[in-house]
Amino acid sequence: MTRTVAAFDFDGTLTRRDTLLPFLASMVGWRRVAQALGPEAVTLARDRDVAKERLLVRLLNGLPNAEVRGAGTAFATTVRISPEMQSRLAWHRREGHEVVIVSASLDAYLLDVAERIGVEHTLCTSVEVDATGKCTGRLLGGNCRGPEKAKRLRTHLGDGDIVLWAYGDSAGDREMLALADHPVRTKRGRLSASVVDS
Repeated sequence: MTRTVAAFDFDGTLTRRDTLLPFLASMVGWRRVAQALGPEAVTLARDRDVAKERLLVRLLNGLPNAEVRGAGTAFATTVRISPEMQSRLAWHRREGHEVVIVSASLDAYLLDVAERIGVEHTLCTSVEVDATGKCTGRLLGGNCRGPEKAKRLRTHLGDGDIVLWAYGDSAGDREMLALADHPVRTKRGRLSASVVDS
């Protein structure tokens, strides 16, 4: 049997805005986020993954993981999926397709959002937790973006006859979109005009 899978990026695809910085600000405030971002301006332009990890180390290192997860659960209730993408998710479900979120967003809140919207599979970025239950801020298994996003999706798909839909809005989705039988570009939670429910 053919298995049809719909893989969705999160920020800017299912949502209309980025979620990482608002999540961090919900924990430590916008001022601390801005102070932590400042030193990474040059690195951010060269290597987003390195800049992201350094930012997370500055803001989350030493915090109990239970506190971070609790903040994530609370933040997840504020995240809104765009109406257009809610409709698209519903269409894939009606068609009997498997839905997976593939995102660089943190599992601290993304797992809760996925559960709320009925998505069973989530491939995303995780932060390392040390033996005492505290976050280090380092990325566990790398940032789920670009080639890493495609790698994790390929592992999830496994072997077999698969028809893949993929939705993404940025350069970080390029490799995932290249895997798809039906690549769909999105922008701020909206589908491109060429996508038709059929």
